[in-house]
Amino acid sequence: MSIRHCIVHLIDKKPDGSPAVLHTRDNELSTSQVMENLLVDLNESYNAKQGKAWGLFYETSGAYPFSGWLKAYLDGERDFTAFSRQAIEHLQKLMEESSLSTGGHVLFAHYLQGLTDYLVIALLHHSEGVAVSAELDIAPIQHLDLSQLHLAARINLSEWRSNGQSRQYISFIKGRNGRKASDYFRDFIGYLEGVDAPGETRTLLKAFSDFVESEDLAEEQARVKTDALVDYATTQAKVGEPIALEELSQLLDEEQPRAFYEHIRNKDYGLSPEIPLDKRTLNQFRRFTGRAEGLSISFESHLLGSAIEYDESHDTLVIRRVPTQLRDQLKRR
Repeated sequence: MSIRHCIVHLIDKKPDGSPAVLHTRDNELSTSQVMENLLVDLNESYNAKQGKAWGLFYETSGAYPFSGWLKAYLDGERDFTAFSRQAIEHLQKLMEESSLSTGGHVLFAHYLQGLTDYLVIALLHHSEGVAVSAELDIAPIQHLDLSQLHLAARINLSEWRSNGQSRQYISFIKGRNGRKASDYFRDFIGYLEGVDAPGETRTLLKAFSDFVESEDLAEEQARVKTDALVDYATTQAKVGEPIALEELSQLLDEEQPRAFYEHIRNKDYGLSPEIPLDKRTLNQFRRFTGRAEGLSISFESHLLGSAIEYDESHDTLVIRRVPTQLRDQLKRR
C-alpha cells in the first residue's frame, strides 16, 4: 500500500442537540509506519464488515456536490487538504440536520493498492482502555477502536475514472442502526445504490448449483468445486475485491477453464463479469445442518433440488443417491 494523502478532522457533536463543532487540521498527516499500519488495519476491518452496499455517484448537483469536489481535486484544481476541508464542512452541516448522527474523527485517505487508486472516508471512534506507563503506573488511555467502524465508504477512483458504465465503484458500510442512521452519510457521499450484492451473490450460487447438476458430478467432485468457489470468494472478500467470473471459472476446472463462465453466459443469468460479494449470503451457502432426537442431517446446499428435495407440505426430505457407506449399513439391517 502506498499512501498518497491522508488527513483527519474532528466533528464534535453531542447527543444533547447542541450544534456540531468542527475542528479541522491545516495540513496533511505525514506518511509513517504508524499511518501505514492504521490504514492496513482499517482496510482489514472494512473488508470484514458484512452487509456492505455497492453503487455509484449521483450526478453532481447542489444536493450532491461531493463528486464534483473530488473530481476537481483529482484534476489538480485544488489540493487534498482543501478538498477534505470543503467535504468535512458539508458533512458537518448534514450531521447537524440529522438527529441520529454522532460526531467523531473523520479520516480521509487517498492511497494506491496494487495498481488501483482508492479514497476511503471513515468515521472513527475511540474506546477507553488502560496502559502501564514508563513509571509503571496504571493510566487510562483512549485508543481508536476499528471494530466500531460503522460508517465508512471506499471509492475505487481508478474504476470511476476509467469505466463510465460501472455501477459498483463505491462500497459503503450500511451502519448497524439501520438505514436512517446512515442516510446523512450516504447523502454526503452522494451515493446511489447500483448493485444488489445479496441478489447478485444468490444468483451466482444458483448458477453454480445448476452447473454442478448439469455436469452430473460425483459428490466428491461437487464438494471440491464448492470448496474452490467458497475459498476464492472468501479470499476476494478479505482483500475487498469483487468476484471475477472468468477467474473463478478457471479455478473450478483447470482442464476446462471456461466451462462455468460459458454456462453463465449461455443461460443468461444476467451477471456482470465482476460482482460484489455479500458475505452473509455466502456463509449460508456451504451446508444445511440439523439435529434432533438422534437424527443428524448435514448436506451441501447445492444438492437441494437435485439429490435432495424438501416437501414443505409434508415436512419431509427425499434423498437420492444415498451415500454408499450409509446404503451398505441400511442393507445389513
